[in-house]
Order: sequence, then C-alpha cells, then structure tokens
Amino acid sequence: MPVNRLKKFLDDNNIKYISIFHSHAYTAQEVAESAHIPGRELAKTVMVKIDGKIAMAVLSASDKVDFSLLQEAVGAGKAELAGEHEFTDLFPGCQIGAIPPFGNLYHMQVIVDEKLTEENEIVFNAGSYTELISLQYEDFKRLVKPCVSRISSNN
Repeated sequence: MPVNRLKKFLDDNNIKYISIFHSHAYTAQEVAESAHIPGRELAKTVMVKIDGKIAMAVLSASDKVDFSLLQEAVGAGKAELAGEHEFTDLFPGCQIGAIPPFGNLYHMQVIVDEKLTEENEIVFNAGSYTELISLQYEDFKRLVKPCVSRISSNN
C-alpha cells in the first residue's frame, strides 16, 4: 500500500502518528540504524504462509520468526516463509521488504510477537525504503486486531 493510502487510513481513524524519514535502507537492521532506533523497537513484517494462506508475522527487527512457535500460535498444520513471487502483487505501490503490518486492509491474518506489545509505540516501514511510521501500540491493536503470541527467537 502506498504510504498515502496508509496515512489516509490512519487519518480517517483519527490516529496520531509520526512519519520518520531516513536514508535509503533495505534490511530491518539497516533501517533501524539509519533511523537511529534500536532494532528491538522497530517492527518488521515477514510474509509467511500458514496452511498455504499468506499472512503477516510482525516482530522486532532484531528477531527471527520461529516457525514452530508460529505454527503452534495459530493452530496450523504448516507455517513457512512465503516467497516474494507469492505476495508481490498483493501490495501495489509498496516496496518489497517495506510492507506495513496492516494485513487487515487486505483480509490477511496478522500475528504479532508478544515482545512488541511491551512497548507503548510501534514503529514500522511505511511502504518505502525511506519512511517509517510511529504510533501508539494500542491504536495499532485496535485497527489491526492481530493475534498476539510468542513467535520469535533472537538472532
């Protein structure tokens, strides 16, 4: 979703947010460094397949998805990483690797690692390699209605 669509969605829901611009970065850790945000405070979206259906796993930039925990969290028979070719067309205008964690706008399940709920704010890519959005975690939770569980392991 282009950043303007995301911002309109947030504005339409009266959500206060901050745009954070940073130099061009691709990986979550590079983005965190470029924006001067600790990796544990930056949320990354990892596209996964749960029983063959595309979903979003959202976790700290410094963590990795633990697929056995993810599978258990959602009661799935199989959970695995999705290939880019399986989801690229689902997010027109978004740069791959910078997809915001708003699966609700695409009728897509969102599973958030419980560590992210410990922070008051959530910071995530806004659809581009140069912009982040920060907002209150409670607002994110209210809009997205994610499943929350332990789904990560540290690097």
